[in-house]
Amino acid sequence: MRKNLEIPQGKRTRLYRFLEILPGLISYGAIILLFILSWLDPVLGSIYLFIIIASTLVKAISVAYRTVQGYEVLKRAEKVDWRKRVEDLEHPHDSYERLRDDNNHSYHFEKHLENLKLMAAMGKEYPNPTKILHAVIMTAYNEEEEVLGPSIEAVKNTTFPNNRIIFVLAYEERGGETMENTAMKLAKKYQNTFKDFIIVKHPANLPGEVIGKGPNLVYAGEHVAKYVEKQHLPIENIIVTSLDSDNRMAPKYLDSVAYEFITHPNRQHLSYQPVSLFMNNIWDAPAPTRIIAVSNSFFNVITTMRPHALRNFASHSQPLQALKAMGFWSKRTIVEDGHQYWRSLFFFNGDYSVLPIRIPIYQDAVIDETLWKTIKAQFVQVRRWYYGASDIAYVGTKLFVRRERRLMPFWQLFPKFWRLLDGHVTLAILAPIVAFGGWVPMIMNLSSRAMVAYNVPNIVSIVETFASIGLIVSILVSLKMLPKRPAKYRKGKGLLMILQWILMPITSILYQSLAAFYSQTRLMLGLYMEKFDVTRKFVKK
Repeated sequence: MRKNLEIPQGKRTRLYRFLEILPGLISYGAIILLFILSWLDPVLGSIYLFIIIASTLVKAISVAYRTVQGYEVLKRAEKVDWRKRVEDLEHPHDSYERLRDDNNHSYHFEKHLENLKLMAAMGKEYPNPTKILHAVIMTAYNEEEEVLGPSIEAVKNTTFPNNRIIFVLAYEERGGETMENTAMKLAKKYQNTFKDFIIVKHPANLPGEVIGKGPNLVYAGEHVAKYVEKQHLPIENIIVTSLDSDNRMAPKYLDSVAYEFITHPNRQHLSYQPVSLFMNNIWDAPAPTRIIAVSNSFFNVITTMRPHALRNFASHSQPLQALKAMGFWSKRTIVEDGHQYWRSLFFFNGDYSVLPIRIPIYQDAVIDETLWKTIKAQFVQVRRWYYGASDIAYVGTKLFVRRERRLMPFWQLFPKFWRLLDGHVTLAILAPIVAFGGWVPMIMNLSSRAMVAYNVPNIVSIVETFASIGLIVSILVSLKMLPKRPAKYRKGKGLLMILQWILMPITSILYQSLAAFYSQTRLMLGLYMEKFDVTRKFVKK
């Protein structure tokens, strides 16, 4: 059976349209329901509110625990000499005999010994570490060399051998002559740095494509596949990593991916997800976007501790052989990173998962020339992320079909569909309900003498106080995660990194709830977002 992995164009089926409307319908309905229940009976409204607030408290405690746990695991993984561990795999029997009696308590050392023992027993079934190649595709639109250069330098400075890295600068024809000149300049500068430095220009206005990163990645991926075939390179041993123009991988990232790729027999059915940390320019960013950057960094740290819920986000790595077989990424969505998870899951009939790589790739916090432009650009970025709600219909139409047409078992897919739907609804409703929901039972019953209606705000305030423990933990961890303070800033800047969290309720409503409602409303109305609004990469002088 030929798999239809692409998002439909034009008119949708009734089921598809219903599922596009569903997240917005539930989100708006959840808010409206609070008012209706409170009007009917303040006790009903209060119970409904307490259920939501109680779940918030549970999540806050979980976030605090996972944040600390994830941070500690991240630091332990970063201390590992991944280059040495990859080299150990070249002669697994000898390495096992040498290391078996080591009293080593480093990150996953026991697992490393198990891998060596298994590889020694199974021999040639595992790829030779010296034959592994990385193809790094960095997409660009109209960024300047001062943005692209440090990202290329970060790849150059990894511990993985440069002579086994194929670097691809995939730039847009829409970027104009300036972008093309920058690409040519960089190609000349780095032509002898890697195994090869390739520039690929993605033509504008190709049919069947949204204006965005996905089509650029696909065009570059197809070019890489042709290059590999022409050079007679082993496609089964090549790992592709997609990067945005501001992404700077930590030195050990490529070796960590190579290690996991070699040691997992199901390697072609995996993608490898780093921890995306928005810390490149965190000291330069204004307070509102700093909060968003740090909060999203925390979210990415936390999700690495929940592999069953982990999906592709931003930069990620995947085998070239698998990418070529499934037609690379989607050209029909502006959220090609998260969508790639579902695309891969259905291609492999459910035999696919995302493996956490606990080594970071650093990204920029949003900055523009003025505070107002920065605030606007941040909203544009998060509303694009939350357009991932469009995947609910994509997944649902492959879930709610006849058994013989399903690409994977119903009860294997349903929990994933539910988490996807619940996640987007929660993004929309949680902040306004927590901030203002406590007053609704009283406002809707001003003439009522029901004490519960008047006590709800106080009770909610108490619960929120306990929930703030998670925020305090996050603040403490954020201070440890910050890069070194630039010399141009005084020590007092560090105090602002704490005081900024006063703005958390405002940023949650503006950049979480409103952005989620915006994207879900567009889906409800069939006003599809088919243009990737590029976040400007502004370098503060």
